[in-house]
Amino acid sequence: MIQILIILTLFYFSSAETTYNVQSFGAKSDGKSDCTKAFLSAWGAACAATSPATIYVPQGTYLLGNAYFAGKLCKNTAITIRVEGTLVAPSDYNAIAKSESWLKFEGVTGVSIFGGTLDAQGSQLWACKNSGNACPKGATSLAFYNSNNIMISGLTSLNSQMFHVLIDGCNNANLVNMKISADGNSPNTDGIHVEKSSGVTIMNPDVGTGDDCVSIGPGASNLWIENLACGPGHGVSIGSLGWDSQEAGVQNVTVKTATFSGTENGVRVKTWARPSNGFVRNVLFQHVVMSNVQNPIIIDQNYCPNHESCPNQASGVKISDVTYQDIHGTSATQVAVKFDCSKTRPCTGITLDEVNLTYKDKPATASCANAGGTAAGVVEPTSCL
Repeated sequence: MIQILIILTLFYFSSAETTYNVQSFGAKSDGKSDCTKAFLSAWGAACAATSPATIYVPQGTYLLGNAYFAGKLCKNTAITIRVEGTLVAPSDYNAIAKSESWLKFEGVTGVSIFGGTLDAQGSQLWACKNSGNACPKGATSLAFYNSNNIMISGLTSLNSQMFHVLIDGCNNANLVNMKISADGNSPNTDGIHVEKSSGVTIMNPDVGTGDDCVSIGPGASNLWIENLACGPGHGVSIGSLGWDSQEAGVQNVTVKTATFSGTENGVRVKTWARPSNGFVRNVLFQHVVMSNVQNPIIIDQNYCPNHESCPNQASGVKISDVTYQDIHGTSATQVAVKFDCSKTRPCTGITLDEVNLTYKDKPATASCANAGGTAAGVVEPTSCL
């Protein structure tokens, strides 16, 4: 019996989770001391652990420059990062703006981030861009590349220079209860961008920003977005797609239970007016409320800003089997439903089911070009399919 207890005790201690406090590695919570090396040292220790590990960030403000959390040499596939404090970028935007990401995870497996606030302090870079001066592109606040089994829960992201959160080349990522905020006039500050990834679930996001609340790029599949609050911003956008002639398609996307408030778009599919072998198929927009949205339902396959790189061409992206079900509310423009599809590869299988959108307390209108499909139930504005 004693031998069994000893064995069980040894097993418990050998399998017990180890916690690495970033302050033990030299991080200071004064918002002034550079904590980048301390965070990376904590990451290195967690990676070297052979049992599940937690990196703990206590309350306070931690100044971080560009930080690269590499999974290539990471033995651990169960790392939790528990954040009670705020991570802040340097006030000089040039300090991180010339890198693609502020906080970058690449090639990791089983990383979970709980809580915390990221503040990239992007307002000065936005002002530079909006003034028309030459400015750096800016950094995405939090990026995961080529990673598996990712969880982000209860994270707040403020004032990103570019995208707030990027999921690129990942499998099985869960983003839950995130709050994302930037000014409505902040350029290119997409809330969550997903591309070349499969099995991504986004639950209960509250997003207000200067660009798309959620944007979906080439190669995204099996994407589920539920209980989204969006505004200000540009809505949920599949695209822009079709810039490259050889491009991975987008398929199996569900956006369920969403509210758009004062946004530029509601649910949008956008493709460049250029030749491409890309596609969009099997998409469901369901249980959506629009409140004073400029373009509640829109497919734009003639995207060609400034008429550069694509004049007089047609989009090669094939759009099919897109369903709009139980969508109601108010449009800020007369045309509440617009399907402007490719003249060479028309949209097919578009379904409108219980759609009711008004403009100034009157029925709105619909506009169709090269779009085919069906309407069911009450559909206002009257379907043009």
